[in-house]
This record gives sequence, C-alpha cells and structure tokens, in this order.
Amino acid sequence: MERILEIIGELRKAGPELLRVEAPVPQSYAAADPDHLRVELAPGAAARLVVLHTKAGVARLDVELGEGAQFDLTEIFLGETFAEIALKQEGRSCCRVTTVELSSANASYRIDLNGAGAENTLNGVFLATEKEHCVVRLHTAHNVPDCTSVSCVKGVADDEAVGEFSGLVYVAPDAQRTDARQQSRNVLLSERARIETMPQLEIYADDVKCSHGATVGQMDSEAILYMRQRGLSEAQARALQIEGFVGDIVRRCGVEPLGEVLMALAAEKLER
Repeated sequence: MERILEIIGELRKAGPELLRVEAPVPQSYAAADPDHLRVELAPGAAARLVVLHTKAGVARLDVELGEGAQFDLTEIFLGETFAEIALKQEGRSCCRVTTVELSSANASYRIDLNGAGAENTLNGVFLATEKEHCVVRLHTAHNVPDCTSVSCVKGVADDEAVGEFSGLVYVAPDAQRTDARQQSRNVLLSERARIETMPQLEIYADDVKCSHGATVGQMDSEAILYMRQRGLSEAQARALQIEGFVGDIVRRCGVEPLGEVLMALAAEKLER
C-alpha cells in the first residue's frame, strides 16, 4: 500500500471533481478514493489516470473522450468499493482500461462508442481469497458503425471466495462493421470457491465480427508437475502459475512502475 501511495503521489493530482485535458502530449494523473470524478478530454488530447480505491463506499467516474483523444485508465481496488464508471467515446478516440481487484469490490463499467473509428480495450483481473466477493460488470455499446472493442477479464478464487463477471456487448441497428471480442478466464484454487461468468452478445446489425467465451477451471496439473520435477515445491509451482496467469493483465497498466508493485501485492496475497 505504501509503495502505491508513493507512486501515485508523484503524479499530478486529478480533481477533486473535474479533470479537463486539452494537451496532446500525455500527462499522468492520479486520484485516491474519489467520490465523484469527471474526466473530459478535448479532441486530440491525451492523458493517463490512476484511480485508487482503498475504503468501503460508493464511487463514480464519468469520462468523455473527444474526437481522436487517447486515454489510459488504471483502477486499483484495495477496499470494498462499489464503483460505477461511464465512458463515452467520440470518433477515432482510443481508451485503454486496466482494472485490478485485490479485495472485495464491485466495479461496473458502461462504455458507449458514439463515433466511427472509436476503440476500447479493457483488461481486468480479480483475486479473491477467504470469504471475499469480487464483481466486474461490463456493458459495451457499439452505437455507430466501424468501432472496435476488446475485453479480457481474469479471475482467481481461493478458500470460500466468490467471483462474478457479467459482460454484455450491444450492437445497435446499422452499427455495421463492428469488431467486438470478449473473453472471461477463471481459475478456482479450492473446492469451496466459486466463480460465475456470463458473457453476452446482443446484436442488431448483420455485418459484424463478434465473439465471446468463458472458462472456469483448475490449475494446469501437468505444468505444476513439470516445475516440481525441476526442484520447485508444489506451493512455489502453484504460485508461479497464478502469477503468470494474472501478470499479463496487471503489467498492462499505463504507469509502468505500478505494474510491478501490483504484482508484488498479488504474490503476497497468494502466499497468505
């Protein structure tokens, strides 16, 4: 926690209620436990934002991207926060979201692609242990033609923890040439843990490329055996496999030093 606070303390402070960006050269901003933050990027503007949630409560984030804007959002959940995030994108804008839940939390994302050529990528991971309950909800609306969305949410549950993922891709009538991909991948570490996943497609156009998929399973026993034959204990082999599973998501956050700190927190939680 201290290292995360140190990193975001070095970034520009966002808010407390409005962050408006007009510069085309990206700057990094941070917000800790905002109740309601509005982010507006002017046409052609660029920015990176880290939002840290450390306490129980309700939070809301509203983001509007102008024509051709570029935005990186990283959300970190270390407390039992219920967060609603609404992103609206105009034409040729690009938004990359990384969401990491390392405690009980509930994150709900509503993404509206309102201009041709808009792109959205969302990568998320939750790690639930003991009796924690992690939830990620995603609603991506392709409201106009020629937009792209890609989402991948990974979940890990141990002990008696519960994880949930609900994802809907909506393609409006005449939103032709939509390219939408959605994936949910999950690993259970105990017989009492539970993960529920529900990816959905709602399509009203005929010239589209849309796919979705979901998996819930155990760790790769052959890979664990392979690592044990090379001198690792079973606990070490399992930890390495899980770290690899979540690492490709966590390390994609827009602020590079933060990825390694989050990986260290995830590894520490797995050891406990």
